[in-house]
Amino acid sequence: MRMDTHFKTVTVIGLGVIGASFAGAYHRAHPEAEIIGIDISEEALESGLAKGWISKGLRDSDPAIADALGASDLVMIATPIPETAHYFEVLAQADYQGLISDTCSTKTMVSKQAQAILPYPERYIPGHPMAGSEKSGIEGAHDDLFQGAHWVLCPNETTSAELFAHLHEALTSLGARVVSLSRETHDEAVAIVSHVPHFVASSLVELAVRHAGDQEALFRLAAGGFKDSTRIAAGSPLLWTGIAFDNADEIVSGLNEVQDILKEFSVALENKDEQRFTALLKRASDARRALPARWVPATEDLLEVRIPLTDRKGIVAEVTTIASQAGCNIQSIEIDHITSSSAVLSLILTDEGDIGKLSTQLIKAGFRISFNPLFSKEQNHG
Repeated sequence: MRMDTHFKTVTVIGLGVIGASFAGAYHRAHPEAEIIGIDISEEALESGLAKGWISKGLRDSDPAIADALGASDLVMIATPIPETAHYFEVLAQADYQGLISDTCSTKTMVSKQAQAILPYPERYIPGHPMAGSEKSGIEGAHDDLFQGAHWVLCPNETTSAELFAHLHEALTSLGARVVSLSRETHDEAVAIVSHVPHFVASSLVELAVRHAGDQEALFRLAAGGFKDSTRIAAGSPLLWTGIAFDNADEIVSGLNEVQDILKEFSVALENKDEQRFTALLKRASDARRALPARWVPATEDLLEVRIPLTDRKGIVAEVTTIASQAGCNIQSIEIDHITSSSAVLSLILTDEGDIGKLSTQLIKAGFRISFNPLFSKEQNHG
């Protein structure tokens, strides 16, 4: 389906799984857009061109990069974290004044680099798509990778409201579900739901390796559950080492907590406390079964929230963070300019989340709000 976009020319730096998938997804949603790929690998560039996901490919040392960046409306940095500072410097030298985002899995360090290096840090919006593959490189990329996936954005008090709205719209056009979090909260959250699980999976594989023996009979007996729970352990060791050391404090805290939880199971078994052991399993089982109902909207009903904008720094970041904390998914976001000095922030929410909590928190934060029920186009024309 053809969709309009504010970003007619997009440059993707890094054509690995995420960067190449973004290029492919953007090309599919916006076939009229020009997408430039930058990578250290000639093979990755050739593959991106062959797939039709990029219209031009440049090596990272190509002198034409400055001109390509200057002509871009959006630059998406999809490199490992140690390389981001270099590209921030390239963008700064080019006096780039478009929108910059990234796909790094930790945000605090990258955001500090952007603040220190970029001449227009308010035009940088940190991001993190919660998607990926156990395969590395462009071979593991898919143009539908972000369908239904959460894509975290981390605006702050300096973020341009207009640019945030445009990026939100671009990402939702790829099928992603945008969540807004503060940069510190993001790193705390992903340590628990992404980083710690990876190292737990690696630990399970290591446990199996230690008991496999020369004949590896244990691995031949491994059923689907073991394979599913350890699939992510096949990820790039270098990539995950970088992630671990960039978010070390939060990951250490999470790993220590996992050890405490495992100890609870162990102690219950040692004490032959079946009631306690069952209770531990039931709590986890009940929580896991509740996840789909909590995260996936049950209907197509939509709700519009309108909030008059005041001359207040960080207003968009504050509102979207409150919405995310209430579990509400923002399907679209727009800035309606009423006069030259006044505007209204319009959020379209799906039916998930706690609307009552959202209302209470917005009012407590000093916002005036109004709600208007909407319905999907399918229902309106059904």
